[in-house]
Amino acid sequence: MDNGKADVKIEIKIDESVASGEFSNFTNISHSPDEFTFDFLYVNPTPPPGFGKLMSRVILTPGHAKRVLQALSDNVRKFEERFGEIKISPAPDILKRPIQ
Repeated sequence: MDNGKADVKIEIKIDESVASGEFSNFTNISHSPDEFTFDFLYVNPTPPPGFGKLMSRVILTPGHAKRVLQALSDNVRKFEERFGEIKISPAPDILKRPIQ
């Protein structure tokens, strides 16, 4: 049955430097009434402690942040159904302190 909505196809182009991705072992999330800011960082877990680098910053509307949460929850559930429970190890001490 046609509900009057046409499928929209979006062609997405991506630079090779973006396509390779970035590794992150720490995420800091902050928000205001208008946006959520996700900072993806790499924090060196071996001595000397304290070395960190912002790898990417993503700013979302509150509505899109909630959709991302729902999609991530759904994907983690599917992952665990297929591969087993994801074990969360304790964070290294360096990641338990506030980032300055």
